Amino acid sequence: MSQGQPQRPAGDNYKDPVKYGDVFDVSGELASKPIAPRDAASLQAAENIILGQTPRGGPAAVMQSAANLNERAGLVGHSDVTDVALNEGVNVTETVVDGQRFVVESVGGQIVGRFVQPNVPMRSPGATLDNDSISIGEALEASAVSAGDKPINQSDAAAIQAAEVRATGENNIIPGGIGAEAQSAATLNTRVMLNENKTTLGDILTDATRKLPGDKTVTKEDAERVISAEIRNDLKMATTPGGVAASVAAAARLNQQQG
Repeated sequence: MSQGQPQRPAGDNYKDPVKYGDVFDVSGELASKPIAPRDAASLQAAENIILGQTPRGGPAAVMQSAANLNERAGLVGHSDVTDVALNEGVNVTETVVDGQRFVVESVGGQIVGRFVQPNVPMRSPGATLDNDSISIGEALEASAVSAGDKPINQSDAAAIQAAEVRATGENNIIPGGIGAEAQSAATLNTRVMLNENKTTLGDILTDATRKLPGDKTVTKEDAERVISAEIRNDLKMATTPGGVAASVAAAARLNQQQG
């Protein structure tokens, strides 16, 4: 399930607070409740306990943005909590099945976020390249084999860009690099009707190692960044089986076992 950042008109004279129903697919009493600061803090704490972090663009981050807007507008207090969240609680659950991590987040028993991502080991191997480790470029090339016929979309492009940044150590997308190439292909693919005429992962990533100006061993942190980028840009908040994030996560697991 995806959700957008809460949007408000310019200025501070808001008459109505941002409610749960404005940013999440919820119903009943919860939908009409304003998002309060302690609601967001509670879900953020639950995410940190279960996931080890607060995902960028995730439910807690969206709630925090909405709560900040409501507080700045004077529509909620800094210590306010919604009665539904207080009485029925917030919850984050995680289940790992066949190497896939299923995460469900809820407020008052209603789901506000649900996504699937590859499971990544907690311990990180070293970052230097050696003969026995798998590099980011090699992981990208693996996705060109496992999901090479898949037309590139925005989530694929975002994952490739994240992988390129981690491989090269650059803070920006390299002009003419595979990240820029993937973004251009994803944009063009939205204008092409037939899938057979669209640019695929294989078209972009077959020679990824050669195309990257720098490369490194895949670590847990690399995999998490790539997974996060792919999920944030996918409407279903899920990774593609055999796709970029899945291949990078698999490489991190193999490096972990070797490390």
